[in-house]
Amino acid sequence: MSNYTNKNISSPACPIYHQHLSEQFTAELVEPVDCPIEKDSFGVWHIRGYEQAQAVLRSDCVRQAGFQAEMLDKLPNYMNPPILFLEGKLHQKQRRQTAKFFTPRTTDRQYRQLMQDFSEEIVADFKRAGRADLSQMSMDMAVGVAAQVVGLTDSRRKGMSGRIDRFLQQSPTDFGWGFRQIKSFLRTQFDLLRFYLLDVQPAIKARQAAPKEDVISHLLASHYTNVEIMTECITYGAAGMITTREFIGVAMWHCLKNPELHQLMLNADQKTRYAFLHELLRLEPVVGSLYRRTTDELILDHGTSKVTIAAGSLIELHIYAINGQESVVGQKPLQLCPNREMVERRPKVAEYVMSFGDGPHRCPGAYIAIQESDIFLRRILKLEGIRIEQSPTVTYNQTVKGYELRNFIIAVD
Repeated sequence: MSNYTNKNISSPACPIYHQHLSEQFTAELVEPVDCPIEKDSFGVWHIRGYEQAQAVLRSDCVRQAGFQAEMLDKLPNYMNPPILFLEGKLHQKQRRQTAKFFTPRTTDRQYRQLMQDFSEEIVADFKRAGRADLSQMSMDMAVGVAAQVVGLTDSRRKGMSGRIDRFLQQSPTDFGWGFRQIKSFLRTQFDLLRFYLLDVQPAIKARQAAPKEDVISHLLASHYTNVEIMTECITYGAAGMITTREFIGVAMWHCLKNPELHQLMLNADQKTRYAFLHELLRLEPVVGSLYRRTTDELILDHGTSKVTIAAGSLIELHIYAINGQESVVGQKPLQLCPNREMVERRPKVAEYVMSFGDGPHRCPGAYIAIQESDIFLRRILKLEGIRIEQSPTVTYNQTVKGYELRNFIIAVD
């Protein structure tokens, strides 16, 4: 399987010695394990069971309700909704047409060298400085790769990662006439305008003159307007850039805290490394909750009975709880086990369980995220004397419903 070996074997199935029952660094709270489905006092349905979550995500009578999907109702009728929020046949058509940008073959052929080059540049700067904030390094890496896939490669000014980060950090609030609300609204509009003028508009002009194999070129060929393309770039920014950034951070945190995982990333073959990264993503899902709203009555199994969810209901799927279901992932679900043996099911459960979602809206960039993380992590972990100087602070982003690692200072001798 691999040339990775370890003397501290805790069980025949796991090559990692475990000291704690829970090895999660990012969970905001401990989810109940005996509530696969329940309705709260506000009428919101909470799903923590794997079977129920899969049924919701694969249902044709729900629509996206997260990532500020409610803003869609405020878009003009003539605008194409972002791909993330399309449903039904329109969504299937767009997913088929854009799938070519995210396949394992395309990722390996078109982006591997690019990822390696970005890693070398970022690590070279880190070595010269001797210390750096990993959250900024990982943001530069994630933005650099996603920009190539999307087509945001012709900025008028450097610093796109900072411009993206600024408008994504704005708290999602309803517009109002209070001073703070107006100030927040104006700041967001200014940040979006800067992103459009400095990054999106020049990319559009470049691809109108010479189309490439990227998302913006595809959108232009599909007759999307500049405003619609801008919306897609924001969507890909949230979905592809900041999520990969956080995963790289949490993976580095685990590897630098555990010498065994550090050595695994350096010495194991690609299959084993990818299995470890998938297991880590299961344990530390970057997006902690997914939301759906029913468009019709939805009936779910709940043990020996049935639960009926009325049309128009909001559903929150708790990914930490779903990914930690012992009947699905096996014993000690809160431990990080690269050789984890899932409970046998048909169809087979993915190694990362629900961390990339499921159903028609499953994350299309899953393979890109794993390959990018693998390349970047291995390049940094090869450095002699690499160490944590300051552990990250963990906060939570209400737009993507996920953790954020900040002020993660690493140093090298």
